[in-house]
Amino acid sequence: MSIHPSAIVHPKAELDPSVEVGPFSIIGEHVKIAKGTKVAAHVVIDGWTEIGEECAFYPFVSVGQPPQDLKYKGEPTRLKIGKQNTFREYVTLNRGTQGGRGETVIGDRNFFMAYVHVAHDCIVGNQVILANAATLAGHITIGDHAILGGLSGIHQFVKIGAYAMIGGCSAVAQDVPPYVSVAGNRAKLYGLNLIGLKRHGFSKERIEALKGAYKLLFRSGLTLREAAKQAREKWKEIADVESLVSFVEQSERGISR
Repeated sequence: MSIHPSAIVHPKAELDPSVEVGPFSIIGEHVKIAKGTKVAAHVVIDGWTEIGEECAFYPFVSVGQPPQDLKYKGEPTRLKIGKQNTFREYVTLNRGTQGGRGETVIGDRNFFMAYVHVAHDCIVGNQVILANAATLAGHITIGDHAILGGLSGIHQFVKIGAYAMIGGCSAVAQDVPPYVSVAGNRAKLYGLNLIGLKRHGFSKERIEALKGAYKLLFRSGLTLREAAKQAREKWKEIADVESLVSFVEQSERGISR
């Protein structure tokens, strides 16, 4: 284990022998860190926080602090971080709340650029990119492979689907379906995230099916029930279409249109 002499690591913290902790960093009593993780200088990791393998914490990151919730009274809520995540300078991640999920959860292989904030009870999937100063309020769910542009702000309880793209400086107050692009204040739909889908290897057949389903759901003037029915009938063999339709049907906040 490589711990700089100026770092403060609580004797009850559980660190794998391969963990590196840089100068002036602080690791709290209830923290668990798996093998291969590197903590740079001036990082604070506190609270009931569990960190997976091979994560990287850059200077001035602060994770596991109490939620910014006036109802919080010191309950032992949690922050769980998966493996191979990168947290650049000044990223902040808060623990959950007793009135929410009780934990904030970060998946695997995500990239958090400088000044990103993730509030209490959020769930971030896998291989998500949050650009500089993207901000998540409480109780937000982000699907796999989503990208959030710099300076974007997401309202509490919003759900963002897999492979979605949020444009920079957007204010997102309603749910964002999977596979689409949104931008603006308030954010509006701008079609499919075609560049992202192609980069992730979506076939022409899958993309064409999603294009058709998108037009039925958001541009045809049909009721949601009728549009969903037609989409399922026409592309019943395409799982992506079912994912898109189901997300829209289950939305509680409404869809960013």
